[in-house]
Amino acid sequence: MSDGTGDTAATAVTAAMLQFQVEWDLRTFGEIRHEPEIRRIAAEAEQAGAMIVFTLVDEEIARAMVGEAAKRSVPVVDLLGPVLAKIAEVLRARPRSQPGLLHAVSDDYFRRIEAVEFAVRHDDGANVAGLLGADIVLVGISRSSKTPLSMYLAQRGYKVGNVPIVPGVEPPRELVELDPNKVFGLTIDPETMLTVRQERIRSLGVPHSDYVDMDSVRVETRRARRLFQRYGWRVVDASGRAVEENAARILHLMDADRGRR
Repeated sequence: MSDGTGDTAATAVTAAMLQFQVEWDLRTFGEIRHEPEIRRIAAEAEQAGAMIVFTLVDEEIARAMVGEAAKRSVPVVDLLGPVLAKIAEVLRARPRSQPGLLHAVSDDYFRRIEAVEFAVRHDDGANVAGLLGADIVLVGISRSSKTPLSMYLAQRGYKVGNVPIVPGVEPPRELVELDPNKVFGLTIDPETMLTVRQERIRSLGVPHSDYVDMDSVRVETRRARRLFQRYGWRVVDASGRAVEENAARILHLMDADRGRR
């Protein structure tokens, strides 16, 4: 539960629960600002035998949450309270305790919206002429996680386009003329790639083809690496890594570039 959207708490809980091989359900309660809402949610948690994880910046409401949970013997975790307290101690300042600041409308908010729209317009090789306006361009063979990574980085405010490496087709001129420092080649080991493609074929219910032939996948992977090397595009190995990890790697390389310049 949260006095904002609840996204922060939901993300933290999901990350933690991935460490446990159990069945579980998550309910999110956002915009919680008043004690009657707290009592209602605590009662639901008690009835369900659930725990409550909350991000409430108003100290009075947070204390009320802890107290209500204690009365009902409901396990409770305050995600933000200890962090806010430690920051206040270090800065020798009091927090504003104003809900909703993370998602307030701001220049940053509109920048992210613009970035998401850019990623949608430049997905999977569309509108390659507009890639000059991109912060990041991702290239790779089919099913190398270009689109999910593009959308994740766009949510962080980066204008991202992605272009597929198609068997027998040379990369578009607009791509190869870009500053190579903004282009990142995604690669996945052939065994993992084959599994991903087989799942895709099954979900679509289409006949098997070279698309899911191991020899063909290896040929595509080798050709992609040669193209990355030819054009000076840096390689990010996405094998077995989450989108967040691959994004962090790309942003780290970009930060290193800025530091050298």
